[in-house]
Amino acid sequence: MSAHVSLRSCTDYNPDGIKKVLISAVDALGGIGAFVKPGETVLLKPNMLAPAAPEKAVTTHPTVVRAVAEMVLGAGGIPFIGDSPAVPGFNNVCKTTGISAVAAELGIPLVELKDSAEYKQGEKKLFRILEISSKVMEADRIISLPKLKTHSQMFLTLGVKNVFGCVVGVRKAQWHFKAGVDRMFFARMLVELYHAIAPDLTIMDGVLGMEGDGPGTSGTPRTCGIIAASADAVALDRVLIEILGAREDQYFVMQAAKEMGVGESRLSKIKVSGEPLDFFRLENFVFPKVGKVAFGPPVLRRFILNHLTARPKETREKCTMCGRCINICPTNVISEKNKRLYFNYDACIRCYCCVEVCPEGAMKPAAPFLLRITG
Repeated sequence: MSAHVSLRSCTDYNPDGIKKVLISAVDALGGIGAFVKPGETVLLKPNMLAPAAPEKAVTTHPTVVRAVAEMVLGAGGIPFIGDSPAVPGFNNVCKTTGISAVAAELGIPLVELKDSAEYKQGEKKLFRILEISSKVMEADRIISLPKLKTHSQMFLTLGVKNVFGCVVGVRKAQWHFKAGVDRMFFARMLVELYHAIAPDLTIMDGVLGMEGDGPGTSGTPRTCGIIAASADAVALDRVLIEILGAREDQYFVMQAAKEMGVGESRLSKIKVSGEPLDFFRLENFVFPKVGKVAFGPPVLRRFILNHLTARPKETREKCTMCGRCINICPTNVISEKNKRLYFNYDACIRCYCCVEVCPEGAMKPAAPFLLRITG
C-alpha cells in the first residue's frame, strides 16, 4: 500500500496540544524530515478564502499554520506562507484570519500568489496549459494546509481543492465561468492542477470544520475533531468523505481523480494509521444543497438550471450592500438598485462565488421548489 493517511484526534486549538498532534501525525508518515530538507524553501498553503475570524471556520486556523511552520523551521527549511484569496485585500485577509500575527511572530514572509505563469502539460492532458502562480512553482517544497468544509458548488472542499488557491485570484472567476454548472469539468481541472502542483504533504485542519452552505460565512462551524495528514491528497479526501458519511459519487473531485487515475481513490488500498475510522465518523453531517449538473440539449440544460439547481439569494436583513458579490460575479448577473440586489438567473452559472465571499453570511444557495420536493 503506497497511500498512507495519518489520522489524529484533536478537539481544540491549544497551541501546545495542536503541535504535539501534528508532530505525531507527520511522524507516522516518516517525520517532517521526510518532506523538508535543510535549506529548502517551503510554501505553506493554507485556505485563506476571505477575511473571517478563525472561529468562523472559513480559513485554516492560525494555530495549525504556526505549528507546521515551526516544524519546518526545526527541520532547517525556509518557510513562507502564501495564498490567493477570493477577495481583494490580501493584507486584510491575513490580519483578520490571524495569519499575519503568525508570520510576524516567526519572522516568515507572507506572499500573495498574484504573479501568474503558464504551466504547459502536454498534448495528452485535458488542460494543456494551466496558469499557476510563479511563486508556487519556484518553491522547493509545498505543504498544503486545507480546511475541512462543505462547498456549495463542489460539495466539499478538502485536500485536492485547496490547490485552487495557487491560481491567481482574477483567474479563479474565469475558471468558474468556464465550468458553469458542469462540475465534472471543474473537478477535472482541479485534479490536473493538483497533479501539476504536486504538494509534498497535505495536512487537513478538521478540528473545527464547516457543514451546511460552505465554504464561506453562510456555512455552519462544527467541531469535527480531526487532524489528517498524507502525501496523497486524493487518499486523504477519500478517507475524509468516508468519515463524513458521503458517497464517492457525490464528491465530484473524487469521481474525477478516479476517472483520471490520479492518487489513490480506493479505500481498500489506503493505509490508515492512528485512531480507527469509526472513531471519527460524524453523525448527521449537513451537506450543502448542490443541484443537478447540466447536460444535454440547451432546453434541457435551461430546465435543470432553473428548476433543479440551487440559486444564490440574499437574506435582506443580513445584507449590508458591501458589493463584494457584485464584484466577484464572473458573469456580471448581480446588480444593485435602490439598495437592493437583483439577479439575472437566466445568465447565472451557479458558481456560488457570491456565497463564498459574502462577509455577513447573507448570501445562500436557495433550492427552487422542484429541487426541494425531489431532493
